[in-house]
Amino acid sequence: MPSSVLTVSQVNFYLKSMLESDHRLQNIMIAGEISNFTDHYRSGHLYFSLKDEKSVLKAVMFAGSARFLKFKPADGMRVIVRGRISVYEPSGQYQLYAEEMQPDGIGALSIAFEQLKAKLEAEGLFDDSRKRPLPQYPRRIGVITSPTGAAVQDILQITARRWPAAEIVFAPVLVQGDGAPEQLIRAVKDMNRKRACDVILLGRGGGSLEDLWAFNDEGLARAVCASEIPVVSCVGHETDFTICDFVADVRAPTPSAAAELATPDIREEKQRCLSYFGYFQETAKRTVESLRQNMDMLMQNSPLGRPEQLLFPIRQQLEERFGQMKAAMGESLGRDKQSLSLLMGRLDALSPLKVLQRGYAVAADSSGRVLRTTKSFSPGDSFTLRLSDGTVEAKAVTVTESEN
Repeated sequence: MPSSVLTVSQVNFYLKSMLESDHRLQNIMIAGEISNFTDHYRSGHLYFSLKDEKSVLKAVMFAGSARFLKFKPADGMRVIVRGRISVYEPSGQYQLYAEEMQPDGIGALSIAFEQLKAKLEAEGLFDDSRKRPLPQYPRRIGVITSPTGAAVQDILQITARRWPAAEIVFAPVLVQGDGAPEQLIRAVKDMNRKRACDVILLGRGGGSLEDLWAFNDEGLARAVCASEIPVVSCVGHETDFTICDFVADVRAPTPSAAAELATPDIREEKQRCLSYFGYFQETAKRTVESLRQNMDMLMQNSPLGRPEQLLFPIRQQLEERFGQMKAAMGESLGRDKQSLSLLMGRLDALSPLKVLQRGYAVAADSSGRVLRTTKSFSPGDSFTLRLSDGTVEAKAVTVTESEN
């Protein structure tokens, strides 16, 4: 029996010390297939196994390292892991403590791209049914890109040439690096909140997959999807594809192509207007000529062509009506004349002159007031007597009032 007895903890500690003292096991690269993958979302730690055709190795990647992964590990994925070998003392199990991980054969960014693409496509963010047409004649065009890149200059030049009536609303942002996605998201949301434009051009010039990675951000993809303003994605060159390209309403291969898609060509519009003007002018001429010919036919085949025949019955009717009116007026004047004679006779009979002709006289004072009673006279008063053939100046000598 051995002279010294070790505890389990001592053995595990000894094995851990031996493994950690071997520098070859402290920075080791291991290739294998992921199995039994578990993502502890609360802690951020990743637990999995690496296996090949014959063996299995337990592994763990703590949250501090896992947060730098460009892709999401999954069962069945072949990876290359860099880390160190040690023993987990409580269970006496040796395992790989992973610090870095990359896909074996396909790049991490490519895998992350495909994973996010599949996720958003399953949610319906790529459906054509939710995409809207671009405005035919935009008044304001929003441009979200780098202020120092060639993309903004290309967009400005092409817009000025094709549709100078449009106003450019420019939002300068970072298009690569750690802070780029946040700035891109904020610019898209600000343009929607302010209703700053009729269409948004979102993009940049060409670059590597890493350079374009900001446009593969999930938050940006959801902001573009939620935009009430139509968005044209124009990232990189024709062969470059990003998540924004699939989510946007329209994908343009380059920023220059985006400017052409978003604007009508003023020369083509002018030519179209001239064509419409010529068409309407010719149509108007044909219409007027047709109406003139129809009028000529009407004039030839109707009384309008012989106005004397059209007017003859009207003139005859007017003459008859005039004769009837003249006769009626004559009869009316005769009746009125007879009535007037009768009235004049009655008026003449009541005339004071007729009374005077029968031997009567009318007395009046100097003011012309008629003196009707003896009370109007005093002895010595002068007055005028109006007779049928003139007047007589008289003076009252005596005034005698009748008993009646």
